[in-house]
Amino acid sequence: MSAQKLNAARAALDYVEDGMILGLGSGSTAAEFVRLLGAALKQDEIAIKGIPTSRETEQIAREAGVPLIPIEQADRIDLTVDGADEVDGRFRLIKGGGACLLREKIIADASDLMVVIIDETKLVESLGAFPLPVEVDPFGFTITAKKVFDALRRAGVARPEVTLRRLGDGLEPLVTDGGHYILDCACGEIPEPELAAAELIDIPGVIEHGLFLDLARVVIVGEDDGARVMEL
Repeated sequence: MSAQKLNAARAALDYVEDGMILGLGSGSTAAEFVRLLGAALKQDEIAIKGIPTSRETEQIAREAGVPLIPIEQADRIDLTVDGADEVDGRFRLIKGGGACLLREKIIADASDLMVVIIDETKLVESLGAFPLPVEVDPFGFTITAKKVFDALRRAGVARPEVTLRRLGDGLEPLVTDGGHYILDCACGEIPEPELAAAELIDIPGVIEHGLFLDLARVVIVGEDDGARVMEL
């Protein structure tokens, strides 16, 4: 864990208040937040309930002593703290490098506030250098992949490359917690993220995409000697 990620995660604790229901994000920086949250709960007399965005986060939270509830027991979420693969100057995100994008977006969208914690390398001028994940139904995924390619072209991506994400052995497809596949779309640059998002979500077979737009309100950038908090 780098100092930048740790500092970003630590700064996010300032947004946690007694009685909150928290969305617990996935990924290395979010995992550090969950561990720090567990340590803080042991020291401070506050009560929170967490809703994890992945099975991996659920395990980390249980080990850290963070109390959890099923998402079905919540009709709203006070705060979600999560990481990102890219963040631009308008707080538009690419997420899904950890294959948890569907559950992450469900929880982020249900939250009163989404705080994104990142290190400096995740800040970009324009989205797209990180391959855009698109979660799809396994049925007919080759047809869906062609439609995803066409949609990205219509959205202004010059030469998208769409590939099925596979397990480490390179043989079997990766399957998400929800039982879906991930198409990784190397775009280079996504000139119009809103148009790309609209084109992608309109495709039968696409479950969700990794463009998180109009969701983040706070971005905490971890630095070597602290953290920089940016708010919209």
